[in-house]
Formats: sequence, structure tokens, C-alpha cells
Amino acid sequence: MSHAPALPGRDAIVASAQESIARGSKSFAAASRLFARSTRERAWLLYAWCRACDDLADGQDHGHGITVVDDPQARLALLTAQTETALAGQWVGDPAFDALRIVAAEIRLPHGFAHDHIAGFALDAADWRPQTEDDLLRYCYHVAGVVGCMMAVVMGVDPGDEATLDRACDLGIAFQLANIARDVGEDASVGRCYLPVDWLDELQIPAGALMAAEHRPALALLGQRLADRASAYEASARYGTPALDFRSAWAVLAAAGIYGGIGREVARRGGQAWDRRVTTSTGQKIGWIWRAGSEAANRARRYPPTGRDPALWVRPRQA
Repeated sequence: MSHAPALPGRDAIVASAQESIARGSKSFAAASRLFARSTRERAWLLYAWCRACDDLADGQDHGHGITVVDDPQARLALLTAQTETALAGQWVGDPAFDALRIVAAEIRLPHGFAHDHIAGFALDAADWRPQTEDDLLRYCYHVAGVVGCMMAVVMGVDPGDEATLDRACDLGIAFQLANIARDVGEDASVGRCYLPVDWLDELQIPAGALMAAEHRPALALLGQRLADRASAYEASARYGTPALDFRSAWAVLAAAGIYGGIGREVARRGGQAWDRRVTTSTGQKIGWIWRAGSEAANRARRYPPTGRDPALWVRPRQA
């Protein structure tokens, strides 16, 4: 008599998710260790799904080796279908999407957040380009800001706490702006450009010759601009940490420092920012984790209730 093979349990899927974050982002992996165990595991599960979607859309392996894919719409259809299966609470058969199934059920994740994240991959599949800064920030919301919102729910924030979710979204946007600044050259190598057309026109940089030596001084100005924008959103995000427990706040503040360093280093390097990939060293990570502990302990005093800067972009509300 034959029996169907046993399906992997939660522990196996968590282990797979832990491997995914270890391979995909040393920065996030380091910060995630600061969470309490249940939060940490759920953060890994959410990361695994986000990483798998990104890899599937871009033809990457844990964020490495970006390529030009010849079937973007088919890839989008697949990741959308697998996401919907997971959100319906059904077995997917892919550890990353079953990770979403588990975490979405455990935290009662609003499905609109997952849909908003998929919308970011749809923009890339359509070969979309930002025309204005507002377009850029809308894209940053879909691919990273809404991940900040989902992470906030993982950390116990009520989905109806719009003010705290705004701050969480700000951190995701800060991370994505730093990513874009760091990856200008890598993106250009596969025909992508996330710098707004308005910005390029302002400094007379042709999108098709973005990395040409004669445009490096002007491009460095845009790297600085991205870093400045990232810094503003990062600063705003810190005011959401009093709503979190100590260990979650510690992890968030550590991640903010570690990842924020990427944008700051791009700005510091100027025209040489894209000669070699910007990273944060192990020593720098340890330093940010150490500083973040003190910052988290004093977060209520350092980040008292205050209105969010009205100049910052406002994320869309869930229906």
C-alpha cells in the first residue's frame, strides 16, 4: 500500500527560510538575530517569500546575478498564482511560498499588503520607468515600503495603527533608495534605470549612457540626492520604534544603521561609487548593533510622539 510523502512541517520551512536570509542578505540576517524567537522566525518566513518573488522576477539566485529575463509576464503570473494559493491557506509545494502561507495565517496578514508588493514586480515586468520623484517613491513603496508594513505586523503592530505603519513604510523606502543608489551601474548593465527621467533631464544625463565617464560627476550628484532622500526616510522611521517591544526596536534600529550606511557610503564615494559594490563590513555591522541597543533602550525619550514630516511621500491606505 503506497502512502503520499509527508509534507514538510513548519520547522523545515523555517529552516529553509533561515538559509534564504543567510544567503540573500547578511545585513538583514544579522539584524534579525536580535528579535525574540517567534518574531525572528516569522521575519525569516516573510523574507523568504519576498526573496523568492524578487529572484523569480529578476532571474537571480538570492539577489545575486541579475539577468535580462525573456519571459517577465510568465514569471509574474507564476509568482502571483503561487502567492494567491499561499494566501488562501493552501499548500503550494515551494518552501518560500509556503513560508508566506504560514506567516500570513499566524499574524493574520492583510492580503492587500501582499498584493501591493506583487504590484511592484508587475511594474518591472512591464519595463516601467519612473518619470518623476513621485513615481520613484511609489515604486519604492511597492517593492520595499509595503514590506516594512508587513514586518511591522510581524512585530505585533496592529494593522489599523496607520501612524506606526507609516514609519515602518518609511524604513522600507529608505532601504530601497539606498539599494537604487548602490545598484545604478548593475541595473544599467541589464538596461534598467530607476533614476527619474526628470532628474536625468535636469542634469543632462542620457539614460543610454548613464555610466559614461563624462557623466560621472553629474551622476554622483544624483547618488547624493538618493542618499539624502534615504536619510530623511530613515530618520522618520526611527520615530516608530517606541511602538515596538525592546528587541524588535533593537533589530529595526540596527538594520537602519547597517543598511543606512550603504547610502551614506555611496554619497561619500562620489563618482567612484559604482567602481566596486558598496557593502558594510562585519565590524561595521557589530558597531551598529551595539549602538542600536542603547538607542532602543532610550527610544521613548529619543523619539517622542511627533507628527510625521508632511514633505515625505504618503503610502496608499488599504481598502
